[in-house]
Amino acid sequence: MKKIIAVFSSLLILGLAAARARVQDAPPEDELIVKARQFLEALSNNDFQAAVRDFDQTMMRVSGPDKLAEFWKQVPGMFGAFKKQAAARREELGPYSIALVTCEFEKVTMDARVVFDKNKKIAGFQFIPSLPPAKYEPPKYANPDFFEEKDIVVGSGDWQLPGTLTIPKGEGPFPALVLVHGSGPNDRDETIGPNKPFKDIAWGLASHNIAVLRYEKRTRVYGPKIVVDKTIAASFTVKEESVDDAVDAVRLLQATAGIDTKRIFVLGHSLGGMLIPRIAEAGRDLGIAGFIIMAGLTRPLEDAYVKQISYLVSLDGAISEEDKKQIDEAKAQGEKIKALKEADAASEMKILNASPKYWLDLRGYDPPGAALKISRPVLVLQGSRDYQVTAEDFKNWKKALAPKENTAFKLYPKLNHLFFEGQGIPTPNEYLQIHGSVAEYVIIDIAAWIKKN
Repeated sequence: MKKIIAVFSSLLILGLAAARARVQDAPPEDELIVKARQFLEALSNNDFQAAVRDFDQTMMRVSGPDKLAEFWKQVPGMFGAFKKQAAARREELGPYSIALVTCEFEKVTMDARVVFDKNKKIAGFQFIPSLPPAKYEPPKYANPDFFEEKDIVVGSGDWQLPGTLTIPKGEGPFPALVLVHGSGPNDRDETIGPNKPFKDIAWGLASHNIAVLRYEKRTRVYGPKIVVDKTIAASFTVKEESVDDAVDAVRLLQATAGIDTKRIFVLGHSLGGMLIPRIAEAGRDLGIAGFIIMAGLTRPLEDAYVKQISYLVSLDGAISEEDKKQIDEAKAQGEKIKALKEADAASEMKILNASPKYWLDLRGYDPPGAALKISRPVLVLQGSRDYQVTAEDFKNWKKALAPKENTAFKLYPKLNHLFFEGQGIPTPNEYLQIHGSVAEYVIIDIAAWIKKN
């Protein structure tokens, strides 16, 4: 099981890559689910020619029968022998339809995520951790009578992103906040398991007369396109992943009725918090009123990845030979990133699912140092029980920014990476199996800070 936890960690990097798309009720065994089951049945029978029958042209080129066979040979070492298929369900993600089929292996249960294009061809495939069924509940402090929600679109052209504007009822104009996601292909709510921290924040702040804009992350809506287009994949950096869309979201609010254009703020969580200095620089001409860094990393991503893997495999109190191998593999990936040269920028290879240019773009980036250039007010928030972005990162922000008079800091002893309360040693189960809500006092602190500034 620790092997699967580590695999899950590699998908997360900082915790949120496995957030789920909007789940739709679908008739059992509809056409795409049947196609997905047939694909998995062919895999389990080692019939790789049959398995690729419904692949689109790009999938056939990058993952034809031979490469699929190589992948399938590695599966028993990760998950154990394949046993059987179980329940299936459907999701919709932008222009793609997704069939998720629960697969039981000898060691663990995983979901096979089979992505179909509009022509019902397979455009992507991966195994993801199978999450137990759970129900999201809005926080008690959110009062839907005080606000309404509107569908919006962030950006234009080839990268339009669906989103939601939660706006207080009344004439306004209202102060507004843009929410910027953490690592991975997050949805607008930053959904993970039964939890939706961005929805909590939006509903909570709207109950305090503050409008909130949240949107689907670019890697969520256009993930298959980014992966299969070699030109896009090789040039993709955090600018395209997060920064550009955050700036477009601010521009959208500036053109929205009922919004006080002089009081638009930006909140970045996790990777989004790490990128606040870059967002501030990219939006320097937009008059953004202030910035909130929520569990923002200050260390290189590859270093945080190694530390996270080491933490997760040690949760049972013992480090096995397999655990040591996982740590060594994580370190090797980190060393590859640090060994990259500028000449590697155009390479199509992937390290931790990202291109060399992605990693080179972040080389030398010092978030706290870069934040010194932000002239507007900054609020830094951190939970002490966060094992992904730690209190050490909070100290780094505070050390760099404390001399700035317009900067405030809040450290919450009971909160984890999602700003939920918990007790004891923090584990991924707090996100995946337990429903929580962003603590009300965090909402109150953010609302008070926005209104003060």
